[in-house]
Amino acid sequence: QVRLVESGGGLVQPGGSLTLSCAASGFTLDYYAIGWFRQAPGKEREGVSCISDSGDSIGYADSVKGRFTISINNAKNTVYLRMNNLKPEDTAVYYCALSFDYGCSINREEYDDWGQGTQVTVSS
Repeated sequence: QVRLVESGGGLVQPGGSLTLSCAASGFTLDYYAIGWFRQAPGKEREGVSCISDSGDSIGYADSVKGRFTISINNAKNTVYLRMNNLKPEDTAVYYCALSFDYGCSINREEYDDWGQGTQVTVSS
């Protein structure tokens, strides 16, 4: 059974950092792309970052380029999202998702299975 579990969210001050984890079970990340998405209250879920099965294709939304870094640890079957210089507008529930048929993409329509999400709040 495919399962994705996010962790690492929390409350952080503007300019601070957090690292989110997406632990996968029931399948191996060696063969599928993973995306990170976020949804703020009253807003649509938006793509943040993605990484291909091989890890050689990576993408970021313009709003997070230069601040967020996605990485993968295949031995731990886990994908990470390192978030630096956080801003209040980064506040949202962050989700990771699995794509069976597509490569690295921040289009949520191309993802099949989702985790439950982890809350990130950036506030002073």
